[in-house]
Amino acid sequence: MSRWRETPRLVGQHVVLRPLTSEDAPALAAAAGDGDLTELFFANVSGLTDPDAFVAAALRERDFGRALPFAVETPDGRVVGLTRLMRMSEAHRRVEIGGTFYARAVQRTGVNTEAKLLLLGHAFDALGCQVVQIRTDWFNKRSQAAIERLGAKRDGVLRSHQLFNGRVRDLVVYSIIASEWPGVRTNIEFLLRRHG
Repeated sequence: MSRWRETPRLVGQHVVLRPLTSEDAPALAAAAGDGDLTELFFANVSGLTDPDAFVAAALRERDFGRALPFAVETPDGRVVGLTRLMRMSEAHRRVEIGGTFYARAVQRTGVNTEAKLLLLGHAFDALGCQVVQIRTDWFNKRSQAAIERLGAKRDGVLRSHQLFNGRVRDLVVYSIIASEWPGVRTNIEFLLRRHG
């Protein structure tokens, strides 16, 4: 089977990314409840009001070969969020990191930074990607700041790109290309050292 179809287990110091399963639905709902994340109208986690359907949709994307969804765990095995490689194109060697959320308890810790390092490492080093995109809602200013802190470059805004939660959604698009990956990796590793 192609690496593009297998969700690996990625292990760091602050976080473990492992393949999402349908049994993760209750733990993901609990993680989203930490900080009332389902109330964030601009975030995909708002769809977690039906955890079983939310997880089933992510697993369907995996089965179609369009995504690799990961449950995000702390090293002690507590599920604290979700992330994925998505909009995958093996032919064009490109992926997007998205569909990400974390329980409030682990926000502004090393969890997101290390998760991005692990995902980017898998995309560039294992899959041989030419580009990794990250998109976020125009209204999600915290997410934009976090993406920029990693070292991704802002490509632009996709105006009126989607209908989402009853509104027309603008998406801010960022990317990292393969030639930038060594510098971005050094930057992320530097950020991680600050978390001990």
